[in-house]
Amino acid sequence: MSQLLVKNAEYKSWIQSISARFQKSQIKASTSVNIEMLKFYWSMGHDIFIMSQDATYGSEFYKSVSKDLHDIFPNVHSFSATNLKYMKYYYELFSDLDIRPQVGDDSYGKIGSSENRPQLGDDFSDDAIFRIPWDHIKLIIDKYHKSNDKDRALFYVRKTLQNNWSRAVLMNFLDTDLYDREGQAVTNFKDSLPKVQSGLAQQIIRDPYNFDFLTIRQEYDEKELKDALMDNLQKFLLELGTGFAFVGREYRLEVGHTEQFLDMLFYNIPLHCYVVIEVKVNAFDPRDMGQLSTYVAAVDGILRKDGDNQTSGLLICKNKDKVLAQYSVNSANTPIGISEYEISHALPNEIRNSMPTIEEIENELNIGK
Repeated sequence: MSQLLVKNAEYKSWIQSISARFQKSQIKASTSVNIEMLKFYWSMGHDIFIMSQDATYGSEFYKSVSKDLHDIFPNVHSFSATNLKYMKYYYELFSDLDIRPQVGDDSYGKIGSSENRPQLGDDFSDDAIFRIPWDHIKLIIDKYHKSNDKDRALFYVRKTLQNNWSRAVLMNFLDTDLYDREGQAVTNFKDSLPKVQSGLAQQIIRDPYNFDFLTIRQEYDEKELKDALMDNLQKFLLELGTGFAFVGREYRLEVGHTEQFLDMLFYNIPLHCYVVIEVKVNAFDPRDMGQLSTYVAAVDGILRKDGDNQTSGLLICKNKDKVLAQYSVNSANTPIGISEYEISHALPNEIRNSMPTIEEIENELNIGK
């Protein structure tokens, strides 16, 4: 560290500014490189798709292409036979994208040239597929290239881009079929919220919620389930959906001369509103709606400030009769949704009871200190 950095505040500020600008430029450069690389992969996938159908190239086509390209580019590891197949699947899965021909190519008319190969223009409408990492793309290809389900594939591409999902997070939502769960909750949002807010609110709520990240005994009670959710708060927030921020559990609210304790209180940033969540380990019971509606109205009247949208409520229960649930939300005056949750691998009681507690593990680790 130089003396100037220590003694001169203006110089220090300038150095910090350069550092921030450089890091920003690195991110932009990395993004730009990724986009160009994936555009190349997609375009090459088209070439491979066309040429691999020609029987004259033989059964060793991918190995031959891999070897020949490796001879030309010995330091490039992108041309393995496996990766070449992924490029083909990439093109096949997204082969009907919005593209336009690019003219002026001096190789026009040759095999794999612009006469045969689609070129991607700057106004490409589905550029989300070029803006997430290749390893993420390969996970989506593994899931959907055989079924050629472009809608589902694009759903996960766009969700990854919107939420900056890691590879592990994407894999989790692919495994738990988020596409089939998002926006499926029984709600009254269409009638109880403004049009702009209701669509987004419906899209964010899922049904069912997947709680397989919990380690819990088979005969768990309501408190144990809530404790487990709080012990895994980060994963719970991820499963809840986009933009949920945790406010409190057993949130104390003074209502008149009484104290009310809300199971869980969240704030949803995209919706700009509080969300009251009640968790029940039994099947949906219409009597639970009265309590949740009261809590939603109380939060709306006590905590809601200028700039906040109308408070919503979400009841997460073990299972529900959809017809009964729909009648129940239709009769409510507050915005409420009802979803189920699922846990597919709860531990047998004898195993769960034999596991050491966190305190016991900590005590063992502290022995001898």
